[in-house]
Amino acid sequence: MYDASIASSPQSSALHLYNTLTKREEEFVPLEKGVVKMYTCGPTVYGRPHIGNYSSFLMADLLARWLKVKGYDVRQVKNITDVGHLVADADHGEDKIQKQAEREKIDPLDVARKYTEEYLEDEAALRFLEPFARPRATETVKEMIAIIQTLIKGGHAYETEDGIYFDVNTFSSYGQLSGNTLENLASGSRISIDEKKRHPADFALWKKCVGPNARHLLRWSFPAGERVNSTGEDSSVGFPGWHIECSAMSRKFLGEHIDIHTGGEDNIFPHHECEIAQSESSCLDPGDRAPFARYWLHRRFIDMGDVKMSKSLGNVLTLPDIVAKGFSPLDLRYYLLSVHYRTNLKFTEKGLEDARKARRKITEWMEEVSAGDGEDKDEEFSREFDAAMDNDLNTPAALAVVFTAMNASRSKPSTFPQVYRKFVDRVRQTFGCFEPEEEIVPPEVKALLIEREAARVKKDFSASDSLRMEIEALGYSVKDTPAGQKIQRI
Repeated sequence: MYDASIASSPQSSALHLYNTLTKREEEFVPLEKGVVKMYTCGPTVYGRPHIGNYSSFLMADLLARWLKVKGYDVRQVKNITDVGHLVADADHGEDKIQKQAEREKIDPLDVARKYTEEYLEDEAALRFLEPFARPRATETVKEMIAIIQTLIKGGHAYETEDGIYFDVNTFSSYGQLSGNTLENLASGSRISIDEKKRHPADFALWKKCVGPNARHLLRWSFPAGERVNSTGEDSSVGFPGWHIECSAMSRKFLGEHIDIHTGGEDNIFPHHECEIAQSESSCLDPGDRAPFARYWLHRRFIDMGDVKMSKSLGNVLTLPDIVAKGFSPLDLRYYLLSVHYRTNLKFTEKGLEDARKARRKITEWMEEVSAGDGEDKDEEFSREFDAAMDNDLNTPAALAVVFTAMNASRSKPSTFPQVYRKFVDRVRQTFGCFEPEEEIVPPEVKALLIEREAARVKKDFSASDSLRMEIEALGYSVKDTPAGQKIQRI
């Protein structure tokens, strides 16, 4: 749980972040003093998110934590997409959730509920902070329709026989985030050309349940926005496009303008590009030229060998996969945060093993610090740590400060607890993975521990040592303490 008592003043030092929109690092200055409005693209719940997804979510969680440590009131909104996200991010084709529902032979909303629960379980295991709001797309359809109607009225959207589209030619800044140009998109891009569109880059705001989309089961009336339990071809009902959902959910909880928007680098185009266009074009004040989001942060891909981690490539790992390999969820959290968010992480099991060992060393040292008596004192390591984090969330440099502090503390074993306790609290709150946790011990190791304890009671130390070696052969070390045997993975 976040401890507000360690927070410093928001003006204590300047935070600089790399802004994808401007392609440079900028000093972070919120719209409202002391308050940060932040939107994070959450999961599409048609399967359990993989660790590549969590790398993006963890980057946002790290940023929210650091902003809180710096003393800001962070209002983070993280959505759940439970309708409208079509396969390959297209305007036509199968809805990802409905496709999974057909595989499992259950209702699409049951699919969404099932994988939402799994996602929330994973978030808890990875110790995410709870966001300010967690809206679902299916609960925000009326707000989406209101934005669509504003876009139509303002000449930014038009209706065809199969849906309602945003007219990219009406938004002069389209392409600023991604670097795409309308000329290049017209000659071919990841968006397929649809003859019903005025421009091939025009994107769907609303899809009618006609033609290829007549099979869509999650559908709402337009413009009333009421859920309709019908099937078959019907142009009076439809479902929202993927992009409009985030604009509506962000606006509902944070207003028309926000400070920070985060996501994975695969969200930059078309998703975030489209969000900007429709959000800024639908402002209630036609003369409002303020940006929808002032700072855009994107997490780079996780690579598996020479290719990115992707469900479509079938090379994904989920959190249960990581746990089945004998690692803690917090080992994964440390591993993903130990690499700068703008660096591609080449995921390996050895890297995860090294992360586990490093995290254990830091956690054990922090436990020693927390157990000591004495008055808290500010010292140089907190300043160095802050400087690293304020430099575009430079986590490798921040962790280097932690290791330097650990080494320095060993030279003053009688005084280090009171000197380092405030620093330790600051690091813990920032990274969220250094709290002690109960070791998950396999049944065969537990059986050996019980046998060894019995041998020690009998003072059969030869048997005790032999059992210790058996435990170590299974990958665990055992220490004898006044409170009993303490087991750890080697």
